[in-house]
Amino acid sequence: MDADIKRVEPVTGAPALIRPGQLLTDASGAAAAARWTAAAAEAGGVFRIRLSPGVDVCDLVTALRDRGHAASPNHVLAGQPLFFGGPASRPFPADPPPAPEAGEPGGETVTVAVADTGLSAHPWWRERPWFEEQRHEAAETPDSDGDGLLDAQAGHGTFVTGLILRAAPAAWIRPLRVLDGSGVGDEAGLLRVLGRLGNDPPGVLNLSLGGHTFDDRPSPLVEAALAGLTGTAVVACAGNTASARPFWPAALPGVVAVGALDAAEESRAPFSAYGPWVDACARGEWPASAFLHHGAFQGYARWSGTSFAAAAVSGAIAAAARSLPPKEAVARVLDPLRTRQIPDLGVVVPTPR
Repeated sequence: MDADIKRVEPVTGAPALIRPGQLLTDASGAAAAARWTAAAAEAGGVFRIRLSPGVDVCDLVTALRDRGHAASPNHVLAGQPLFFGGPASRPFPADPPPAPEAGEPGGETVTVAVADTGLSAHPWWRERPWFEEQRHEAAETPDSDGDGLLDAQAGHGTFVTGLILRAAPAAWIRPLRVLDGSGVGDEAGLLRVLGRLGNDPPGVLNLSLGGHTFDDRPSPLVEAALAGLTGTAVVACAGNTASARPFWPAALPGVVAVGALDAAEESRAPFSAYGPWVDACARGEWPASAFLHHGAFQGYARWSGTSFAAAAVSGAIAAAARSLPPKEAVARVLDPLRTRQIPDLGVVVPTPR
């Protein structure tokens, strides 16, 4: 495990990953934690504090919360094509699936923010105005270490974007880089991105990432930041944990948590999380989508994970939001009277073929 990632397990059998010695809090929490602080940086009202050696961040967070302060360890977040290192942990080259068809005239232009690894210049969108405006802001890095091999999750953001556009071809994509090429990010990075979105909220926010928390409770900082996006439909993957343990931010109230179906869209994919907190499900087993042009890959791949089920649901909501406010679009897509439901996976959202 990387030196800047630590496994903690305050409750036996419920591990979480954090950045060691890092505390996230607000101004009042930063003042309360001053005696344990070695260094601090602030962005958008969120303080990232490096604690003095020997301070247990989980114990300190618990103490600060008991005193009424918003605080959290800097939890590690990861993209979710990973499943215990098994075959679903990597993409495979594929023939091109049907390209997104031109959107029908009329209707609102719906912005979909994709917080991920970035976005490559793919033929499906490299000439679209939204890509031309942003192509240098969040470009993907296929091989960050220069070893000639794709990074473990390089192309994740491109793959997710392709799935969104297949369901909502008229969407305006806003790529935001919060994960590196290995598919790893953290709560501090997500909070920075959410702070930026607060000034210009998208219609839909796709979060094909997440993780467990040290106490299985939501981060109050992430919860508040997402709650501030009042007009945005937030969609997040339920995680590839094959368990009912809450996965964040998907398990937050108001967030559409998405599990994965098998390739036939009949049953739960074996890697998918499940539980009463999961709202919807879509195909997450080997869908085809846009990808990088690198080595054996000619711009298309198949990949598995709840990351990609979430993208399909984000696309369905974005398509519905052309004629409805985003929150009403969520209600329409997740209307149990319009499609079937699966216990502990929620409403089935069909995936474009």
